[in-house]
Amino acid sequence: MFDVAFSELVVIALVALIVVGPERLPQVARTAGHMWGRLQRYVSTVKNDISNEMDLEEARKMKRNLTRQVGEVEQEVKSAQLTLEQQILQAQYRQAPPIDPSEIVSLNDVTKKPQ
Repeated sequence: MFDVAFSELVVIALVALIVVGPERLPQVARTAGHMWGRLQRYVSTVKNDISNEMDLEEARKMKRNLTRQVGEVEQEVKSAQLTLEQQILQAQYRQAPPIDPSEIVSLNDVTKKPQ
């Protein structure tokens, strides 16, 4: 994250020793270390949250695309089904023998009782 050379660390340590003093320097260094650890954990948590949110958004996009594709496939299947049913009906109509009008029995003929 920061590019700090060894010589820069020595200068920072000398300034801290002069400002804080030798008796409080270990306590300040320990506190700074704890704060640094907390900061790293916080940054890591934020990175993970952002990554999870991005993954979730990507999953939502995939779901929308899949739903749209399923709808398109359903429409194609319904269209193919209607076309097939229409072809079957046309084939049945062509194969049915023509009806002879003399073979048609009227309702009156069927309901008459033989005497």
